[in-house]
Amino acid sequence: MKDATRILRRHPANPLLHVKDYPGIAQLYNPAPVQHNDETLLLVSVVEHAAKRGYGRDVGQTRIARSKDGVHFTLGTGNFIDVQSEAHPWSLYHHFIDNRVTKIGDTYYIVTPVMVHGFVSPLGMLGRTRDFVTYERMDTITLPPNRGASLFSEKINGKYWKLDRPGGGSVRGDIWISSSPDLLHWGGYQPLLAANYRFWNTDKIGPTPPIKTDKGWLVIIHGVFTPAGGTYYYIGAMLLDLNEPWKIIGKTNSYLLGPEEEYEKHGNCDNTVFPCGAIADAAKDELRLYYGACDNYICLATGSLSEVVQACIGEI
Repeated sequence: MKDATRILRRHPANPLLHVKDYPGIAQLYNPAPVQHNDETLLLVSVVEHAAKRGYGRDVGQTRIARSKDGVHFTLGTGNFIDVQSEAHPWSLYHHFIDNRVTKIGDTYYIVTPVMVHGFVSPLGMLGRTRDFVTYERMDTITLPPNRGASLFSEKINGKYWKLDRPGGGSVRGDIWISSSPDLLHWGGYQPLLAANYRFWNTDKIGPTPPIKTDKGWLVIIHGVFTPAGGTYYYIGAMLLDLNEPWKIIGKTNSYLLGPEEEYEKHGNCDNTVFPCGAIADAAKDELRLYYGACDNYICLATGSLSEVVQACIGEI
């Protein structure tokens, strides 16, 4: 069995984006990747030193970084996601970060964890775009606390499906699954994967948008471990049944990526590698995993898609 920690290789150009290259930006992190036409796009979480809108430390926004080769990116200067309304409750929403993007048909659906002014816990706001120029807010699709909700890319058994991550903060975060007839009304909640199944996810675990493969739905996950020396974020994976996505048919016992390089160990949030999705190319047998490091950097690791899938099956 191949050691899962050896499948992914960090790109020699890492970090691809560095917070110090952008005056006025305090934090830069956790990209949601998507292949759109001939470009690789990253929905990047950004915190400015002098934000025009925000409460306390929660002043994050989403900007788009674009690249023709998937390595050299140009970060946009405008904020892409907003509530587009001053009506209640939208005027209370802020901190638009850590997006998850799923293409269904010809539309890209974006689940954005947002904070609500005066409340502690985050919830999931659904929006959509077709061109990554215009954005349309749709509705709130999770109750708090729910951070990291991720949509499947097609209907299964006549329903849309979503991975949820209730919990977090002082409460352990686990992964649940739910279904919907229309992407807006959700129910049928079922527990899927609990944190603490291995040392690297004792405190929290969370999903990203599932990737359809011939073996099952591949889900890149993060895990949080808090030993005496502080908090560490890792990246792993699980595999769900294609027709019964509430069934786990594999998961990595070892992590795929951990905070090992200097840019992954020190920054605004030390010892952090964090994914919001990945881009798969089955024809090339390639997985491109873009991830945030320490709330300072955007990085890339690549490896064999089939080996990641097999690591899930072989390590369960």
